Parts: sequence; C-alpha cells; structure tokens
Amino acid sequence: MEKADYDLAVEHCLDAVYRTALNCCRNRQDAEDVVQTAFLKLLECDTPFRDETHIRRWLIRVAVNESHSLWRSFWRRNVSSLEEQTAEPSFSQPEYSDLFCAVSELPIRYREVIHLYYYEDYSVREIAALLHITETAVQTRLMRARRKLKQRLTRN
Repeated sequence: MEKADYDLAVEHCLDAVYRTALNCCRNRQDAEDVVQTAFLKLLECDTPFRDETHIRRWLIRVAVNESHSLWRSFWRRNVSSLEEQTAEPSFSQPEYSDLFCAVSELPIRYREVIHLYYYEDYSVREIAALLHITETAVQTRLMRARRKLKQRLTRN
C-alpha cells in the first residue's frame, strides 16, 4: 500500500476502528494497542482493496479479531487492572449512565453487535460479514441484547 493511500485510510478510518476496539476491550490502553496492530497489519497487507469502505470494513474486522485475541490470552483472563475497577465516566443525565452500565455488562457477543448496529450504523448484513456469522445470528444477538438491556433497565 502506498503512503498516500495509507495516510488517507488512517485519516478516514481511525475513529471508527478506535471506537470498535474500545467497545470490545473496555479500556483505552488495550484499545490503542488493538488499533495500532490493525493499522500495522494494513501497512503490511498486500491485499488489493476496492475502495475506502472495503478498507474500513477490513480494519474493523482486524480490530475485532485482535480484541478477541487479547481477551483469550492467559494474562488477560487472569488479571484485571485497578483502573478498570475504579474508573467510570460521568454523564449529564442519569439515564445515559444506566444505559452505559447496562451495555457494558452485556457479554461481548451482544456488546459487539449493539455497538456496530447503533453506534457505527452498520446493517445486519454488514455486521454478519464483519463478524463472519449469519444474518440470522446477528438478528438473534440484537434481539437478545435488547431483551437483556430492557430487563436490566426496567429492574433499576
């Protein structure tokens, strides 16, 4: 990939890849590592890309895969940082805080589809392609995630 194309990809895709990684990793430091790895892989990649959308989807897929790899590692499963235990963002309205907490408590498979669908504005078909699952699986995960969110939010 040429430097100009790479710079353009970084400029246009960095925010989306970072948000996706942050959603999957749940902390800023790991998300930054995942984003850095994704863009390094893009730099080393010999795959010809059709357009900017193809690059963006490829980068998001790499970020999701890297996040999963990070969470599967032995170290990650057995250690939690002090920052994760104490840091919680502040919100102007209590409803946003409740929603944030409810979404962050969802299992990763539900958090991913919620993030991609509502925050990144991907369609069910696009999410299925990104996560390498069927469209039916995406719809099922969205339905289950909404149900879990509704239960948690109405219980409080």
